[in-house]
Amino acid sequence: MPTQSSFKHRLPAIKGFIETSFVDWAGKIAAVVFLPGCNFRCPMCHNHELVLHPEAISNYPFEVIVDSLNQHQGWIDGVCITGGEPTNHPNLDRLLAEFKGLGLPVKLDTNGSRPDVLAHLLAQGQVDYVAMDVKAQLNDISYSQVIGGPAPLASIKQSLELIRSGGVDYEFRTTVVPGLHRLDDIQRLAEQLAGAKRWRIQNFSPAQALDPEYLVRFPFSEEEFAVLKSYELGRDRI
Repeated sequence: MPTQSSFKHRLPAIKGFIETSFVDWAGKIAAVVFLPGCNFRCPMCHNHELVLHPEAISNYPFEVIVDSLNQHQGWIDGVCITGGEPTNHPNLDRLLAEFKGLGLPVKLDTNGSRPDVLAHLLAQGQVDYVAMDVKAQLNDISYSQVIGGPAPLASIKQSLELIRSGGVDYEFRTTVVPGLHRLDDIQRLAEQLAGAKRWRIQNFSPAQALDPEYLVRFPFSEEEFAVLKSYELGRDRI
């Protein structure tokens, strides 16, 4: 087991930890590790404290996480790394190596904006499952509107192809928000993601949204969402 001094100055800061989750990795019981900061400003983001004010959140001691994982051996199926945006951290590969060294599979949540980091992690065999948020149909205007700034669309497309051909299990997922997504947006995105192994469509929840305006915005109705959900790819594989 690594000592505290061996990882003190080389692992990313960890801002949150869930010992057991039944919803973050389909079909598995996972521990969840939260990393701070993000290069997007999605108005519907529900982890906005991690995005906007990570310095206000105390660091979670890595050795406590290791102790928990050791105590849950045989119960935990893997570790989910989420955020924020994990690929923004230069020493992410070292963190994943620590978990892999414990014999645990690793799931990475990402917005796909850092294909260089993603390619490195895939090449090193440090991730076993990738979940990439695809924010909107793949054009500059739609994507920029959802992420609250200029869209690194070339990087997004590169990440999509890397994940499709990376040899690990994966899913793409899109949170649909009234005012940001229309039926024809999802129809077009379904065409752009055709052939993907798995694409999950999730309904917007106003709880804890980054943009205060979205705290009072209603999600799609059950009927509207059912129509959008019908475009989901790989429903039988979830």
